[in-house]
Amino acid sequence: MWRGSQSSGATGGSARRGTLGEGLVNVPPVPYRDPASAIMERPEVPEKRRFCSRCDEPVGRSRDGRPGRTEGFCRKCGHPFSFTPKLKPGDLVGGQYEVLGCLAHGGLGWIYLARDHNVNGRWVVLKGLLDTGDADSLAAAAAERAFLAEVEHPNIVKIYNFVRHGDSGYIVMEYVGGQSLKDILLQRRTQDGEEAALPLPQVLAYGLEVLRALGYLHGVGLLYCDFKPDNAIQSEEQLKLIDLGGVRRAFDVDSPIFGTPGYQAPEISDRGPSVTSDLYTVGRALAVLSFPFRGYTRRHLRSLPPRDEVPLLRREESYYRLLRRATHPDPAARFQSAAEMAEQLTGVLREVLAAEDGRPRPALSTLFGPERDAAGTEIADIGTAVRNGPAVRNGGVAGTTVQAIAGGPGVLAPLDPAEAVAALPVPQVADNDPASAFLAGLTSRDPDSLAAALAASPLPSLEIDLALARVRIERGHLADASGLLGRVADRHPDDWRVDWYRGTLALAGGQWAQARRIFDELYDLMPGETAPKLALAFCEECDGRWEPAARFYETVWRTDPTYVSAAFGLARVRLATGDRAGAERVLDSVPPVSSHYLAAQLAAVATAVRGRRVEELTADVLTGAARRLQALRLDTERHARFAAEVLEAALTWLRTAPAQNGSAPNGATAEVLGTPLVESRLRRRLEETYRTLAKLADGAEDRHALVRRANAVRPMTLL
Repeated sequence: MWRGSQSSGATGGSARRGTLGEGLVNVPPVPYRDPASAIMERPEVPEKRRFCSRCDEPVGRSRDGRPGRTEGFCRKCGHPFSFTPKLKPGDLVGGQYEVLGCLAHGGLGWIYLARDHNVNGRWVVLKGLLDTGDADSLAAAAAERAFLAEVEHPNIVKIYNFVRHGDSGYIVMEYVGGQSLKDILLQRRTQDGEEAALPLPQVLAYGLEVLRALGYLHGVGLLYCDFKPDNAIQSEEQLKLIDLGGVRRAFDVDSPIFGTPGYQAPEISDRGPSVTSDLYTVGRALAVLSFPFRGYTRRHLRSLPPRDEVPLLRREESYYRLLRRATHPDPAARFQSAAEMAEQLTGVLREVLAAEDGRPRPALSTLFGPERDAAGTEIADIGTAVRNGPAVRNGGVAGTTVQAIAGGPGVLAPLDPAEAVAALPVPQVADNDPASAFLAGLTSRDPDSLAAALAASPLPSLEIDLALARVRIERGHLADASGLLGRVADRHPDDWRVDWYRGTLALAGGQWAQARRIFDELYDLMPGETAPKLALAFCEECDGRWEPAARFYETVWRTDPTYVSAAFGLARVRLATGDRAGAERVLDSVPPVSSHYLAAQLAAVATAVRGRRVEELTADVLTGAARRLQALRLDTERHARFAAEVLEAALTWLRTAPAQNGSAPNGATAEVLGTPLVESRLRRRLEETYRTLAKLADGAEDRHALVRRANAVRPMTLL
């Protein structure tokens, strides 16, 4: 599958204050830390973190009750080691940087706080070498000195200078006062227990900032190589990458490679670092921050934990799929750029936020156009039932009415696969295709007209072939579409859009399992996109798999209410599983500004009364359906058809449960469509309604049938 992205949002722009997570997330700010308060009282490297820089053998450890040495030689390879700070408070480095103390120690060296006497006494950080006798560390420092001063990005710590002091070299960089993501996580665990993790929206917000920085580095030919939560600091409302010791040029094959077990991509030792290995480290860091990731440096060194073992991953399917792609063992199966990963991560973030607070987070896609039409919005036809079904006759047996009450048609018409295919969003046309301008000029949506125009295209191209395949599918020419897609796939085997149209072809042809498999793979490829989820919902519903269909429909509708197909699909599934109240809530969520609002409200009226057992009806249900109907602006015939359903339901309920006596909660007589819940009054109103429909009937047969119904339901009169 083609893994390119048409978005470049992760590499451009700036991380202004307050825009963590594209401004979608309210991330608690981390107060700026006074530099003087950050100085270590006793600058020591813990024994458990002392290793030989050449052979990685533990060194400087306690033996026989004696503390471990901070300087000496490795017992295995004889290489010298030193974990003692080389600078002390008061030292003047490079003639301008006064050392105040140690801030921390890391993989490449001690970090010192200093003041720059040449620039208004500003705070700076000096980073030296952990082991000055190590050639790899010296080489890494030299590499930093060569090009890191040119790096200029708001999400990356600024390198000011490189100076020497005695036999050692030091990088001079800006002081970033805040907390590392690792420390933020540890603080959370201190407060809430060892099983605690950071809120997922906050983690995703951090991920977007990191990808912004990595996208910049990749754009100037650099690889970060060693991203982990330790190497990003939040200061107030901004995130910055620090510790650029592992950064190298993309074409560099000789410099030492630095990484951290649990985060480093598995192919590093064989292939070296790459853009995709950088993105792998981001995926691993997101996992560590968002859930208790036990064994990520051992048992799951090269894998994610099983989804069923992690509640967060069970709940957030799109996030799980994003992590799975980002950390795929095969670099070719991962995201191929920071921009692509950021685009999908943003989509996942919108989905997560919508699920948390119920507020939609719609956004335009760079890969798909909008939903072209709403599928499955038609209300099941009851015309024949209204004309010819049994009415509640005087003296007859109560308990059944027109088919609105028992045994009649459903509320919403079954989903037509062809209608679903026609509603699915269309992949965007590539701007660099020679026929892009020609396709942009095609405004007709009629498949026959489009087919003729595409066949007459003066410029053969991939986009023309894909558009022609789509039109053939919509016209029902499935064999022709299959042959065309086969030829396109031979020429463009990695273009995911070919798979998209193969999925729509399978859906149109009733091959639910095949369509589901294809769209599921596309969901893996683009976990933040809405279109594959809507396509999966269609497949699941057509196959009668209500639970997954409901899950996908709900995710789509909750996140982006411009996909009205999802609302009606979710309502159909709710009705199929007997959840009428749930179906009504979904239909009520279609906003009044939608062109499908009227259809949703009428479907809600039908949901309240159609196909229900009499014992399920109440005065509240009937009056509620009537109020909903009265609030709609309808033509006379349509209003009368739905009014007949509500009145028949009310009459049958009243005759079956006379003890109710049509009473409202305050003791007054309840009303339906302005008519009291009294049998004689309901019969008179229903008779009038059928006679109105008879006047509007198209033919004599329908008119006579409606007159018979009116006569059957009219109240008794004395001669």
